[in-house]
Amino acid sequence: MHEPSVETDRISEPVACDSLQTVLRRGLDLGASDIHLAPGLPPYYRVHGELGPDRQAAPLEAVPLRALACELLLQARRGALPDRGSVDGAITGPGDVRFRFNVFLRRNEWAVALRRLEHRFHSLAELGLPLDLYHLCHLHDGLILVAGPTGAGKSTTLAALIDQINQTRRGHIITLEDPIEYLHPPQACLVSQRQMGADAEDFHDGLVSALRQDPDVILLGEIRDLPTMRAALSAAETGHLVLTTIHAADTAGAIERLVASFPADEQPGVRQQLSLVLRGVIAQQLLLADGPARNSRAPRVPVVEVLMVNHGVAHLIASGKTTQLPTAMETGAAEGMQSFDAHLAQLWGAELITETTALQRARDPQSLRDRYRLLRTAGRR
Repeated sequence: MHEPSVETDRISEPVACDSLQTVLRRGLDLGASDIHLAPGLPPYYRVHGELGPDRQAAPLEAVPLRALACELLLQARRGALPDRGSVDGAITGPGDVRFRFNVFLRRNEWAVALRRLEHRFHSLAELGLPLDLYHLCHLHDGLILVAGPTGAGKSTTLAALIDQINQTRRGHIITLEDPIEYLHPPQACLVSQRQMGADAEDFHDGLVSALRQDPDVILLGEIRDLPTMRAALSAAETGHLVLTTIHAADTAGAIERLVASFPADEQPGVRQQLSLVLRGVIAQQLLLADGPARNSRAPRVPVVEVLMVNHGVAHLIASGKTTQLPTAMETGAAEGMQSFDAHLAQLWGAELITETTALQRARDPQSLRDRYRLLRTAGRR
């Protein structure tokens, strides 16, 4: 572990705490989603998706920045700075706003990246997500995957679903996270939130022990290794509702990525198991709202693909025919399914995004144009 130098010792904890609070307040005032701190540079803030320096701030010096990093780790109960690598954590900042952070080495000096988390839970409607997703909250077992790239809002979507379960069901929710991002006070449910490294050794150990703690719902912040994935499938198979995230571009990609994590000789059996325990996959991306009806307070909009697992979808998963899932989603609208192209057409029709943006993101541009025309025609009736 890193031992503070004489220079670092001269920077008191209150001073480092004040510096941290100043940076966080500035980010809140700017409406920033992300904050980047690096020695020799002023703080950088990402506002409406664009990252730029704070031209009113002086460059940060290495020693005060290292003290600020130590303060972050102290508040997050993460111990001292390690000799190398990086450390994740989360803290509560001004106005009870939560921030997730990563402290990391950059050319042998410590730097910090912070991401602002929502200070309250939003409904699916507020997030621009299909209301049919609430049906997943009433399930009593199975696996729910939320897919997308980094920064697509996967954690926010999971938080909205867990909050809905917390309000409407009676049971025990266990969350296993690294770090704990959203705080869920018990409402109708008892909620036990466990931070990896502090409350449990790792995700696998936390999940195995969770099964002995009478859970009804388990939120698994991330599946990082094969043993954890095996345990998650087993938990979903034995009467628990398991929600987790996976990095994938779409619903079919999420299924294939999960299956590909297993050795080749196990994959046919995993497909069969997944066809039985998977209940739904939500894939989402965030797009810049560049249409005439855009809201300046919400500069980005989600585009969402939803796969609900019915008998036909389960057969496609078991037989490895995931390339046919987009067709299943097209015909499954009555069951709450939708493809990316279907949602893009809706966003284009609502003038939240432009034609150019919609076509750039479309899986089938001509099909998207046809959908858009049908929506326009129906709207004029």
